[in-house]
Amino acid sequence: MAGKGKLFVVSAPSGAGKTTLIRQVLKQFGTLSYSVSHTTRAPRGNEKNGLDYFFISVAEFEEKIDKDFWLEWAKVHDNYYGTSRSFVEDRLQKGESLLLDIDVQGAEQIMASGLNPVSIFIMAPSFDVLSRRLKNRGTDSEQVIEKRLENAKAETALKDRYQYGVVNDDLDTALKELCSIFKKEMDNER
Repeated sequence: MAGKGKLFVVSAPSGAGKTTLIRQVLKQFGTLSYSVSHTTRAPRGNEKNGLDYFFISVAEFEEKIDKDFWLEWAKVHDNYYGTSRSFVEDRLQKGESLLLDIDVQGAEQIMASGLNPVSIFIMAPSFDVLSRRLKNRGTDSEQVIEKRLENAKAETALKDRYQYGVVNDDLDTALKELCSIFKKEMDNER
């Protein structure tokens, strides 16, 4: 539909560098908005409510499930994550392009939603690199890191379901590749 915004879905295992890359993409594409997800996990570091995530209780999240509030939702690493249906649909109808930073479970729901998203999977060059990155960021316990690495194997197995794949071995190279995808897709009507 002409004038309708484009929806981008970006997924990656924890530690692949997705957040860093997304921040850079958003700086380079002023017409691209970021969809802030909801989560039941506790804020990390300097994360701010309403900017990085909307941090809500498990009870509130589950109530919103019952009310069909979510366009997509999933339980990942023992926490709920979800995207507001009305937020995404309203933005797209206004002709805005929107970037969703979501896990593979949520991405599958979005890909099946009929919204025709552009899907991008970001991965580390190896599981050794991924493990090192998770340990070096110092935000999670060893138990949480092991769970994230276990999940990363299952997530990476789904990478071929995405239209594009970007290996984040070198940040500048990965950013250049990611930006070329966004430019191509935003310049072309689908």
